[in-house]
Amino acid sequence: MRTVWTMGFVAAAALSFCFPDYIVFRFTLAAIWAIALVGLVILCGISGQFSFAQAALFGIGGYTAAILAAHTPLSLYWALALAPLAGYAAGYGLGRIAGGHSLWTQALVSYAFAIAFPQLLRWRPIERWTGGVQGLYLDFPTPPGGLLSNDRWGFLMTLALLAAGVWLADNLIRSRSGRALMAVRDHDLAASAQGIRVVQIRATASGLAGAYIALAGCLQAFQFGFVGPTSYNFALSVQMLFGLVIGGMHSVAGAILGGLFLQFFPDLVASFGKGLSALLYAVLLIAAIVAMPAGLAGTLGRLAARLRRQ
Repeated sequence: MRTVWTMGFVAAAALSFCFPDYIVFRFTLAAIWAIALVGLVILCGISGQFSFAQAALFGIGGYTAAILAAHTPLSLYWALALAPLAGYAAGYGLGRIAGGHSLWTQALVSYAFAIAFPQLLRWRPIERWTGGVQGLYLDFPTPPGGLLSNDRWGFLMTLALLAAGVWLADNLIRSRSGRALMAVRDHDLAASAQGIRVVQIRATASGLAGAYIALAGCLQAFQFGFVGPTSYNFALSVQMLFGLVIGGMHSVAGAILGGLFLQFFPDLVASFGKGLSALLYAVLLIAAIVAMPAGLAGTLGRLAARLRRQ
């Protein structure tokens, strides 16, 4: 399977040279969604936690890049390292607070964080750094050598980071730490009795998810060239959860399918007109969740297993 994954990423990189920049840009956004959803797979699917904080974590990554560009002389590429660190710190701290409680408490704590984040960006003592209500602008980092367009370089860079993120997540899931996460998800009391420190391992999973989501936010800031408080609202958190559920929350393949869904499915229903597109989008989402409780990845896996048996 790792050979198949490698061939798929190499093929995607090669095919990007066959399409115009606008199409490449759209697939870059899909890959950015996929990076964020890989983090949610670790948090929700593997460790069994729940979060509404992904919009705030996404914003932390975006603002890390924008503040670096606006207030420091450092290269913008440093944001690719600093954003995951900031996301990990925020996610870990959130996990330490909420990790020892029920899913309802986790939802409330993360919801409070998501609601407070846009207000924090407008806080007067720090608005000189965040730009306040006006936000911050940033330029796309210069492609090395100037041989590629910004859109093509952005896609290749995002695809490489997605491949690295999928590889790390897959290794984590298959490792002893991944088994500990699943043990905590299945029965936290039994896991605690076996010597697993439940709160710490949940906090670590929350930190890793924060790193993935902040990296995705950083990459999106590169693409759009702007960050503002209204970009990271509660609706963004719900949108990511939809993508996670539709794609499949128990595998990294589901994260990639969910990223493609979040980017391209709204375009399909938009053709029905503004009056019906939102309603149709909601109806199809509900139908998909009911018909495919394991998501697209789980459904395709069952179909493949059925075909092998035949």
